[in-house]
Amino acid sequence: MTRFAELAERYGTPLYVYDLDQVVAARDSLFAALPEGFELFYALKANPHPDVVGVLREGPGRTCRAEISSTGELHAALATGHRAQDCLYTGPGKTDAELDEAIGRGVRLFSVESPSDLRHVGAAAARAGAVAQCLLRVNSPTAHASTGIRMTGRPSQFGIDGETLADVLPELIRAPGTRIVGAHFYTMSNATDEENLLAEYGHVAELAAGLERDLGLPLDLLDLGGGFAAPYAVPGARTPYPKLRAELARILDRSLPRWRSGSPRLACESGRYLVAESGYLVSRVVNIKVGRGSRFVVLDAGINALGGLSGLGRLLPVAVTLDRPEQATEAEQAAEAEQATEPGTLAGPLCTPGDTLGRNVDLPPLHVGDLVTIPNVGAYGLTASLLAFLGRPAPGEVTVRGGEVVSASRLEHRRTYLAAVGR
Repeated sequence: MTRFAELAERYGTPLYVYDLDQVVAARDSLFAALPEGFELFYALKANPHPDVVGVLREGPGRTCRAEISSTGELHAALATGHRAQDCLYTGPGKTDAELDEAIGRGVRLFSVESPSDLRHVGAAAARAGAVAQCLLRVNSPTAHASTGIRMTGRPSQFGIDGETLADVLPELIRAPGTRIVGAHFYTMSNATDEENLLAEYGHVAELAAGLERDLGLPLDLLDLGGGFAAPYAVPGARTPYPKLRAELARILDRSLPRWRSGSPRLACESGRYLVAESGYLVSRVVNIKVGRGSRFVVLDAGINALGGLSGLGRLLPVAVTLDRPEQATEAEQAAEAEQATEPGTLAGPLCTPGDTLGRNVDLPPLHVGDLVTIPNVGAYGLTASLLAFLGRPAPGEVTVRGGEVVSASRLEHRRTYLAAVGR
């Protein structure tokens, strides 16, 4: 019996399994790929499971700070030992209520997306008798990378348009309740090509240096963003960046020559790269239907369990691996490997035709009752899914470390009734 089969027998399926050793390995790998002295923010949106968030803050010199965009994520960060003053609060739609709570809990660092967002944060800070330290998120009008998912250079709710900064910066610097301390860029996502990632970081460093030099933008902290790539719901390993450390240091020496002495402090952020490879979704085949020339393999996990990027149709198809008993002989394994894969539709159990994880995907020979595993779903898995749709229970979540179970839990849906909001 495999480790996944043992866990499925103990806790049922569908079941997420997060290997915390792999989270630590990814964190250490990313710190090693960055120049010495870089700070690293973990984007809780990727996976807010408390064991995952907690393990990322372990270890001297390699502690990830929390990047959050809701009070729910703030609660998750604080519950796992992160300090409020170390969190970076981001997002384009911060409400009065969540700003009041975040500032009241001690959050002081915010990324602001527009002049109105800055004033909004400042007003909340003033109500609390505090000063919010703000990074201006800049939407650069140009980009240098040619691959990856583009995040700048087009109209967006994210970031202040770079070409307008000369006109608005004097007003922003005077915004009550705030102190601008630097800039925040997030120009691309999932950069599988290292040259393109370096080109984008070079562009960002030059742009930040120019904003400081020409416009007087305070630059105590520069967040270069992320872009680090890892596969989603298909086999594979996170992208290596062997040249990043040395080449990025050269870029910074050229554009920001005082960076080695901490002026500015430098940071990157990541979600997917840090946790994707740690996660597996274990599911069971509950039905197989063949009709009108098509084959449908129905799992007990659908878009309610893996409904994030896959369920939205953005990253199809997923891939499944048949959970083979570890005691299978080499001959049995070879015979199974020689069996041809069959194309089919990988569907979930929900009563909707939209519950499809992959169409026309190559599937191993499967039978009702087989246990299958979807790899690389430690990021944008369970909490990015349609959890409440059709009222099915959420999958279980198990964390393991050193081969031992750390925790086993399940998110529960519960309705609470609201009191009227006074005006």
